[in-house]
Amino acid sequence: MEQTRSASVPVGPPGALAREEGKRRGLRRMKLVALGFLVGATVIFVLTSWAESAGWPAWVGYVRAAAEAGMIGALADWFAVTALFRHPLGLPIPHTAIIPNKKSVLGTSLGDFVGSNFLSEPVVRDKLSRVRTAHRVGEWLARPDNAERVTAETATVVRGAVTVLRDEDVQAVMEQAVVRRVVEREWGPPLGTLLERVLTDGAHYRLVDLVVDRVYDWVRDNHDTVLRVVSDRAPSWSPRFVDTMLADKVYGEILAFAWAVKTDVNHPMRLALDRFLAEFARDLRDDPETVARAEQVKWQLVEHPEVRKVIDSAWTTAKDMLLTAAEDPSSELRTRLRDGLRTLGARLQSDAVLAGKVDGWVEGAAAYVVTNYSPEITTIITDTVDRWDSRETARKVELQVGRDLQFIRINGTVVGALAGLVIHSVAHVVF
Repeated sequence: MEQTRSASVPVGPPGALAREEGKRRGLRRMKLVALGFLVGATVIFVLTSWAESAGWPAWVGYVRAAAEAGMIGALADWFAVTALFRHPLGLPIPHTAIIPNKKSVLGTSLGDFVGSNFLSEPVVRDKLSRVRTAHRVGEWLARPDNAERVTAETATVVRGAVTVLRDEDVQAVMEQAVVRRVVEREWGPPLGTLLERVLTDGAHYRLVDLVVDRVYDWVRDNHDTVLRVVSDRAPSWSPRFVDTMLADKVYGEILAFAWAVKTDVNHPMRLALDRFLAEFARDLRDDPETVARAEQVKWQLVEHPEVRKVIDSAWTTAKDMLLTAAEDPSSELRTRLRDGLRTLGARLQSDAVLAGKVDGWVEGAAAYVVTNYSPEITTIITDTVDRWDSRETARKVELQVGRDLQFIRINGTVVGALAGLVIHSVAHVVF
């Protein structure tokens, strides 16, 4: 017999313990009932044997035969049921105590059975296709309480993940995986391509209009400043009234020029600016010298102390924002997530195409798992059973099925008695 292992079946929670105690009481009652049938058959057999020897009528022999056969059937079935879990009467009879001795084999067989009949791709796909996973998930998510629950759990996961991560590790990853990869690439060609697309679409016109408007407003509101600049540049021998007249003239021309540029979308200044930007975009993309100068400016920008400080503090800022948003039930992040989940739930119920895609993804994922990892899954069963103590395993199995097995003993007593009665009757008729 296999040696007893130190490990035993885990003890369950209080609810499981209560259910186990109920099953134990039911098993004891059924054992007493089955024993009562055996005792009854024995008592009847003893009494009828005495009555038959005392000269009672012939019908007593029929009852005695039935009781005798019932005793035999009861004893045989008691032996069969008991032999599953232990040695009957403690005697080491061969092929008894089957479950303790064959525990590992039973665990392996159970794992193979589950793997072949439950963890096969056709079975999994058929089951999932009838479950309608997407519709059920959508129906569940569409309920406000469930959407709020998922949002809260997601926020908890985010808080836990953000708290566990070390700031220096995340900053190092951002430095190596994000910043360095962005900086190491040349900025000139992609910026030139982007600028060309902006110019082609005319999206820069609004920016030009804004700049021109601001220039005109500045010239209009800074008459004294323009006069002072012109006067300061005038020769020392020039009379003051001449300087003032000249400054007014210059101011008027500048203001008129700014107004013309502001109001005329085809002004030569605007067209010249468009040509300059187009040439600059081409140079950024194709001219090696311009590309090199753009790279020099890029590195000067990246290596600037203030820029480095912003890069280093990016994770800290993002972390604080995430934690604040995750902890506040009314935050924009949680509100959008909650609304998004409810919207997704409604779509999964109403959009058959989307639901079909989700069901297909679920079926494909489950099929992949059972196809590639079925042996690993069934190993959980075999390894768990193998770690169980042999006697404890037999006790647990008997607790689960032993009550029903007692009906075998009861049926053996009844069927044996009927068979004995029939055999006795046939023997009297024939012989």
